[in-house]
Amino acid sequence: MALSEFELIERFFSHIGHPREDVLLGVGDDCALVQVPAGENLAVSVDTLVEGVHFYAGTDPEKLGHKALAVNLSDLAAMGAIPAWATLALTLPESDSEWLKSFMRGFSALANRHRVQLVGGDTTRGALSVTIQVHGFVPPGKALTRDAARAGERIGITGTLGDAGLALQQMAGGRLPEKWLRERLEAPSPRLAAGLALRDLATSAIDVSDGLLADLGHICARSRVGARLELWNLPLSHEVDEHIKMSGDWSLPLTAGDDYELCFTVPPDSCRQIEAALGGIEERVAWIGVVEKDPGIRCLNADGRQIEAGQGGYQHFQSAK
Repeated sequence: MALSEFELIERFFSHIGHPREDVLLGVGDDCALVQVPAGENLAVSVDTLVEGVHFYAGTDPEKLGHKALAVNLSDLAAMGAIPAWATLALTLPESDSEWLKSFMRGFSALANRHRVQLVGGDTTRGALSVTIQVHGFVPPGKALTRDAARAGERIGITGTLGDAGLALQQMAGGRLPEKWLRERLEAPSPRLAAGLALRDLATSAIDVSDGLLADLGHICARSRVGARLELWNLPLSHEVDEHIKMSGDWSLPLTAGDDYELCFTVPPDSCRQIEAALGGIEERVAWIGVVEKDPGIRCLNADGRQIEAGQGGYQHFQSAK
């Protein structure tokens, strides 16, 4: 027997995540009541994942629950914010108890890891989609934004690039990616600790969700600068590196997206401090280029030649012109 909307809320959404003293009233009323700590700004972000657009039909619901929250927490990481609360809106074809149990297991595990409490949301019937809004705290004047990069600064990146894109490419071709590669696509790790470490050292930051060229391009546009990317310094896994060597195609690390690493800019004399700060949390950092005065992003290979990297990044309505 299918559960009603209110039975779903009571069984699957009440008391999810890490209990927080700043939640005065959570799931179960018309609104949540929360208390923003004194001396903090509230950072808010929202993302939607739609079946057939952001994930395959039949995706493991536990992985989907994790990823739906992770991509939002990644936005907080890019701002140097500490996560606190989340709301969840689910559109479901039917009230499948086993699917929901698995989805909330993935969501809740990540929420507990980062001390996030679910405080409200909505459920409705329709094509499968997941919308999550997250809220976090950042001290006034400390948020990392996209508009403060300056010419001469170094461009840094956490982790490796192109892994999720390679996994997606293999799945689209009927191949089963290695487990770790598929994890990079379906269960990304939001770089929250890195965001906090960068907060007092970086001048700008963004999470790489739509591809490095597109997301670095947002920093350049907002800061009214350009950039030079040094392709030989891009951090690549062995598998992505081998793909590039065989194909000569740089699109995976440059445009595939779904990496959820942090791209940031920093004055040259702060690079060692960044390395020490990120090394303290075992987070990899690579220096991949330089901010320049002239607009646009130029991609150089190891012999100094500029290569044509194509258009960067996924855009939902690009074809609807």
